[in-house]
Amino acid sequence: MGELTVTSFVTLDGVMQAPGAPKEDTSGGFAWGGWVFPLADADMGATMVGIFDKAGAFLLGRGTYDIFAAHWPRVTDPDDPVASKLNALPKHVATRGTKTLSWANARAVHDVVAAVPRLKAETDGELQVHGSPGLIQTLLAEDLVDELRTIVFPVTIGHGKRLFGAGAKPASFELVSSNATSKGAIVAVHRRAGPLKTGSFALD
Repeated sequence: MGELTVTSFVTLDGVMQAPGAPKEDTSGGFAWGGWVFPLADADMGATMVGIFDKAGAFLLGRGTYDIFAAHWPRVTDPDDPVASKLNALPKHVATRGTKTLSWANARAVHDVVAAVPRLKAETDGELQVHGSPGLIQTLLAEDLVDELRTIVFPVTIGHGKRLFGAGAKPASFELVSSNATSKGAIVAVHRRAGPLKTGSFALD
């Protein structure tokens, strides 16, 4: 049985929209697409190769599926550690629509909350989520994420789709590992550690 893991590129102020290219996702008038590119380095590349090496299947939001499907099938090098996984492994797409999913091994999931336990049970390796901000917020709210991996880049944008929305569920997390890349991005791995705990420094 696999675990469900989330990997997100995030700015210091929590934005995760369109990290890869200017036209990747311009919804909401977003004009800062491609903000990761100047900060990409060998450390980031090695991190992503290690993550994709653990993949057994993918769970993607419909928007991210469309972005990936327009790019990764064009990367045909069988030795590419990311493209080889994305193009070959099962891709479960959270969608309410009926539009055909033409990318190899892609299938629609209409009730993602109900489907996650089954998808994990049938996955040999990790069931990985990349991009997909709306889907991630749903999975976090339903306590379905086993491991959260953030790569936090030293930039702020101010607006855009965020990792945690206004309805984020109070929760505690345990830091599993962390390291910095040569360009100053912080790679952190967290796992859920139960409900949010509070206390007081007040003197009375």
